[in-house]
Amino acid sequence: MIAGNGAGSGAGRGAPVTEGDLHAWLDGELPEDRRDDVERHLADNPEDARRFERYRTQRAMLSTSFGPLLDRSLPDTLAQPFAPPAGMATGAVVRPKRRVAVWALALAASLLVFLAGGAMGWLAHGWTGYGTGSAAFVADAVAAHRVFVVEVRHPVEVGADQEAHLVGWLSKRLGKPLRAPRLAAQGYDLVGGRLLSDAQGPAAQLMYQDAAGRRITLYVRPSTNGSDTSFRFAQDGNVQAFYWRDNGLAWAVTGDLDRVTLSNIAEEVYGALNS
Repeated sequence: MIAGNGAGSGAGRGAPVTEGDLHAWLDGELPEDRRDDVERHLADNPEDARRFERYRTQRAMLSTSFGPLLDRSLPDTLAQPFAPPAGMATGAVVRPKRRVAVWALALAASLLVFLAGGAMGWLAHGWTGYGTGSAAFVADAVAAHRVFVVEVRHPVEVGADQEAHLVGWLSKRLGKPLRAPRLAAQGYDLVGGRLLSDAQGPAAQLMYQDAAGRRITLYVRPSTNGSDTSFRFAQDGNVQAFYWRDNGLAWAVTGDLDRVTLSNIAEEVYGALNS
């Protein structure tokens, strides 16, 4: 459980981690003596870790989309209502008429609505291949991938040595028959898997690793929409994902790999699931 706001406010080492601490950590403004506490909290609370990974993803996308606009001048068509009357020296103080002030407030409100709508549209662009939930699905897959691939001692809940139990357990929780595809042809062996949850309910993650220690994950959750076996692609920084729907499940193959290699792995997964 997270304490109330106010972190980043000088809380001492070992104090409960607050929502403010987490945001300060995300902003790179967390005091050094609180970093260990926050990172320990995130390791012990995967839901918070996934939530703040989604925030990081959204911020990166918004920065890419709208960052270049910050340095541009206001277009003439928007600046015109605020320009000083003809013949008045630049820099002269003008007392605005009430209707101009009201118009300015309306413009500001319109710009906020436009930017909010544009931001949501951009978030969906590139992440949403089909269906309204695809953006959230692939964002959850990427967030879960980032949280767990770095784990050394506890990367999975159930190891590959208990594969039959793992697959049976996850199938029961998802309400759909699940398989752990063989990816040895691509150089990857099953490490194991874990049960997760997102806004739609239970989800599962299967993790694979190659001889060099590189890891990929398969993120799976039930899908109420029809099958759409065409692959969709998404990328956030160095992490890429291919995702699709088939047989009542939504799948995402995620990894820090080049697009061609990850595409080949996704093809292998799809083929194994439908053989």
